[in-house]
Amino acid sequence: MPYIDMSLDQLGSYAPVLEAPADFDDRWAATLAEAREHPLDVEVTPVETPLALVDVADVAFSGFGGDRIRAWLVTPAGASGPLPTIVQYCGYGGGRGLPHERLFWAAAGYAHLIMDTRGQGSAWGHGGHTPDASGGGDAAGPAHPGYMTRGILDFDTYYYRRVLTDAVRAVEGARTLPVVDGDRLAVAGGSQGGGIAIAAAGLTDVGAVLADVPFLCHIERGIDIADTDPYQEVARYLAVHRFHERAALRTLAYVDGVHHAARATAPALFSAALRDPTCPPSTVYAAYAAWGGPKEIETYRFNAHEGGDGYQQERQARFLTELWG
Repeated sequence: MPYIDMSLDQLGSYAPVLEAPADFDDRWAATLAEAREHPLDVEVTPVETPLALVDVADVAFSGFGGDRIRAWLVTPAGASGPLPTIVQYCGYGGGRGLPHERLFWAAAGYAHLIMDTRGQGSAWGHGGHTPDASGGGDAAGPAHPGYMTRGILDFDTYYYRRVLTDAVRAVEGARTLPVVDGDRLAVAGGSQGGGIAIAAAGLTDVGAVLADVPFLCHIERGIDIADTDPYQEVARYLAVHRFHERAALRTLAYVDGVHHAARATAPALFSAALRDPTCPPSTVYAAYAAWGGPKEIETYRFNAHEGGDGYQQERQARFLTELWG
């Protein structure tokens, strides 16, 4: 039978009070300070493609631990900037793929930086190119999921500590590029990418946030009610490691989008889908309710994890046009 988490009326008033770890801000500040000890060392290498109307570059920068993180930069052909910019993060298990898959924002006149997710890129799409070096990842490349329980017993070793640090460094790296207008920079993503975008906005200054059916929000509820992975990776882990629950949930609290949303101030456009078994809408609405800045949300009553798909992308473009002109 169709799965519905909560009705629209229930979601509209859903605002759970979740308590962040007392040292949440201190530990993230220390993490980012440690990352900033490594020069960004942004490298931009033009790439030849058959695309006549856009320019493509392979970008590398230093993320967590100084590890080299890869990204695509796609811009309108011949653009010198500064252009409004989208820094995009990938969905769970996917990588940056191929640059010709990402033409919408350049066609709309934006600079578009697509960050590879360390260690990911082997579950769908056309691959990733960034190993999780600080996590002991094989330098030969990314691996297949799951990632949710890697180092989960301590924030210092947790996989998403590294990923969210990379996300902040991607914003900082983008702002060094002449083609980028740093005052008109949005972070964006769907599912895992949406959760990463929320965290990036809570950890650094951005101009806007586009978070589609975001993952990593109200994580403990997601573990309890989501029908599918990635949340169920944690449930299966704890079914075996019965006495790790307290430590695991404490670690997850440091990456929970509800806490990062409360620290974000940029204008945000969220989306949710009522029949989403992967990122149930109540988990999305929990982050939306906590958001510390101006916010809007689109909810798709009859859709699952695909959400608004192309319709939402058009809605995002209108949102940024209204915001930036």
